[in-house]
Amino acid sequence: MRDRGDRERGSVAAELALALPAVVLTLLLGAGALGAASRQVALQDSAADAARLLGRGEDVGRASGAVAGAVPGASMSSGVSGDLVCVTARADVSIGSVIRLPLQATSCALAGGL
Repeated sequence: MRDRGDRERGSVAAELALALPAVVLTLLLGAGALGAASRQVALQDSAADAARLLGRGEDVGRASGAVAGAVPGASMSSGVSGDLVCVTARADVSIGSVIRLPLQATSCALAGGL
């Protein structure tokens, strides 16, 4: 007569083999999401910097360079709304090789402010 231990032999290894890919995928997606959040913060900061530069009268090239320097691959557009100069910065971020997210940040500064 076999005892109970013989029937369950290897079940832990099988369960681990099934669960490990899900755990690894979850960790990779979590790390990718943290990277995307970090890039969003950098994009928001660069949009604010670019808006302040344009508000002080700097040229669009310098403001665009500030955005591209802070977030590689980012693009920038600007416009005037009343007394404000507004900048919108955009960039794409990839989480893994499958998920691609568009990021956008907008900031405004007083035109002519120092």
